[in-house]
Amino acid sequence: MTIDDYATYIAGLPRVLAGAGVIFRDAQGRILLVEPNYRNDGKWILPGGTVESDHGETPRQGARREAAEEIGLDVELGPLLAVDWVPGSARPPLVSYLYDGGVLDEPQLTAIRLQEAELLSWQLVHPDAAYSYLDGGLGRRVRAALGALAGGTGPAELENGYPPLGVASR
Repeated sequence: MTIDDYATYIAGLPRVLAGAGVIFRDAQGRILLVEPNYRNDGKWILPGGTVESDHGETPRQGARREAAEEIGLDVELGPLLAVDWVPGSARPPLVSYLYDGGVLDEPQLTAIRLQEAELLSWQLVHPDAAYSYLDGGLGRRVRAALGALAGGTGPAELENGYPPLGVASR
C-alpha cells in the first residue's frame, strides 16, 4: 500500500466524535449540574465537552480542560466511571467518557465561575432527582457511572446509556 493509498483509506473511514464529562459531588452526595444556554429542551448537563483529539488531547485531558473552562475548577480527575457509545443522527456517533471529579469542598463550590458564553447556571442535585434534569441517555450514563463509583467495579460499558446485550448491568 502506498502512502497515497493509505491516506485515501484513512480519509474514507467513518468519523466518530469523542466527548468527556465530569461528575462532581458535594459532601451530601449531590451532583453538580450545569444549565447550557444552547439547548432548547430545558435539559441540564455535566461539565464537559468535546475532546480536541486533533490537538493530541486525551479524553481525560479534555474532561479536565472542559471543567476548568466551564466552571473555573481545575481538578485532578479520579477514575474513569463510564464509557458510552452514543449513536448519531444529526452528528457522527460519539464515544462519551465520564470521570470522577471527586467531592468538592465549600471553598471549591464558592470558587465556581461559569463560562457565560455557554452556561446559564449551576446547581447541586440529589442523584435521584438528577435524572429529571438530564436527557435519557445522559441520565442513564450518570446512573451507571454512580453505580460503578459506589461498587468500585471499574468503568461501566454502555451503548446509548444501556449495558450492551449479553453484558450484566452493575
